[in-house]
Amino acid sequence: MNEQGRQHKKAWEYDAYNFWVRQNGTPEERAREDMEDPRKMLRKYADYFDRFEGVRIANICGSCGKKAVPLALLGADVTVFDISEDNRRYATETARAAGVPLNYEVGDVMEIDLRKYGGYFDVVFMEGGILAYFHDIGAFMTIMYTLLKPEGKMICSDFHPFIKIMDTLKLETPTMSYFSTDVFEGEMAHARFYDEETRKQFPKCLYRRYTVSEIINAIIGAGFVLRSFDEHPAWEDRTLPGEFTAVAVK
Repeated sequence: MNEQGRQHKKAWEYDAYNFWVRQNGTPEERAREDMEDPRKMLRKYADYFDRFEGVRIANICGSCGKKAVPLALLGADVTVFDISEDNRRYATETARAAGVPLNYEVGDVMEIDLRKYGGYFDVVFMEGGILAYFHDIGAFMTIMYTLLKPEGKMICSDFHPFIKIMDTLKLETPTMSYFSTDVFEGEMAHARFYDEETRKQFPKCLYRRYTVSEIINAIIGAGFVLRSFDEHPAWEDRTLPGEFTAVAVK
């Protein structure tokens, strides 16, 4: 794992398990909520899947399993790839409480064992603002392409590039030129939920924000056929862009 990966791992393992318990409840409590209506827990993403039963899904940077466990409850064969051992602990304990299998690989996504997982998955799925952690989006998309079977689908949902110039999602992230290619140091996602003193102690992450054209061109450049690119409104102000979902096939 390179220095960037080690820095991100340190940040995402800083009090992460305790954070998820405070945010989502204990794994047992979260499992009960997931089991009540797993499709609802997938939110808008459910409509991007053709089916669930028996589908092999790679959940990239799947974090605490908030989407992986509902997918498994719907019958999918889910493997999470994530850098945090704390995230793995919460996700696997939730899956166990929900009574579903969940494969969880801890490590750098850019170092996935492609001898084992190349051409293995029907769907590669990611959401929740992960692209900024990867500073070579072309190389990232090439790995996503390699993970899929022929005719497999990638569902890539992320924060809308508009947040580069306006914090439409209220994430307390810095704004910059829309066309900036700078890598910058910033707080990890959970830090803003802590008191100021604790917040100062959080390890930082290194981010690189992309434009719409950079994302689309990386998808096409990796060999994908882009099927759709949907834009979604911000969570609080629905007149502004907040997220997008790109669907592409191998």
